[in-house]
Amino acid sequence: MSRKTAKDFHPEVLKIFDGYVHGNITRRDFLQKAARFAIGGVTSLGLLEALAPRFAQAQQVKENDSRIEAGYVEYPAPEGYGTVAGYLVRPARGVRERLPAVLVVHENRGLNPHIEDVARRLALDGFIAFAPDALFPLGGYPGDEDKARELFTQLDKDKTRNDFIAAARALKLLPDGNGRVGAVGFCYGGGVVNFLATRLPDLAAGVSFYGGYPSAEDVIKIKAPLLLQFAEIDDRINAGWPEYEGALKAAAVNYQAYIYSGVQHGFNNDTTPRYDEAAAKLAWQRTVEFFEKYLRG
Repeated sequence: MSRKTAKDFHPEVLKIFDGYVHGNITRRDFLQKAARFAIGGVTSLGLLEALAPRFAQAQQVKENDSRIEAGYVEYPAPEGYGTVAGYLVRPARGVRERLPAVLVVHENRGLNPHIEDVARRLALDGFIAFAPDALFPLGGYPGDEDKARELFTQLDKDKTRNDFIAAARALKLLPDGNGRVGAVGFCYGGGVVNFLATRLPDLAAGVSFYGGYPSAEDVIKIKAPLLLQFAEIDDRINAGWPEYEGALKAAAVNYQAYIYSGVQHGFNNDTTPRYDEAAAKLAWQRTVEFFEKYLRG
């Protein structure tokens, strides 16, 4: 069966799906709203299933790839916050040089197979990558995207933010790291990257894919260079960009911003039809080059 793309769906269906993915409407709401676009024997349930991620089909780096060393680890969180757990991946090599580290922050589903694959891709690019699972306190990613989104609403937001701060600090202290830590995040994770930049003055670089924004009063705390990547068809996120950009300029933050023409929110996620290959490849190339510039030097 050929892989569907965003062009195979009515634009309104994609908007409805975006609302469902981000918790603004329920599954029932999606099925009801999408029903009027279910034609030619296709049901609204069929539309939802067609938009669901295909992890195995999109996997780029296998878990047992001999070029990497990967496993699950735990780090202590700040006092009173328990433990940070996630997936740590390094390039496999005999005598290691000290390598830069990248914190990989997932979407609002926790540490799913796609984000693990992203971490492995970074390891192949020569970075130590750590992808924490915000859902660890609730049992971890449940293996089901719908259940994961439901669990996300139960998280203690303050604890979760502190967990990501703790994860970044743990990476800075890795014995085989070079002391430079960057962060990359997608959607929810992109917002976390923007948040971390306001809280970690020693963050060496941040890359946010279509993420939410910090307040203007927090922007003045940003010291890290930022690479901000957006989808043109993303009204929800793009509505706040002019204000955020104005605050970045006022604070003289070192940033680069790109809006990818004609693509949907989530265009980098190659497990879903919203994926755009050309935009994703260019955005990833820019991401790696940005980390090479600010983490390797």
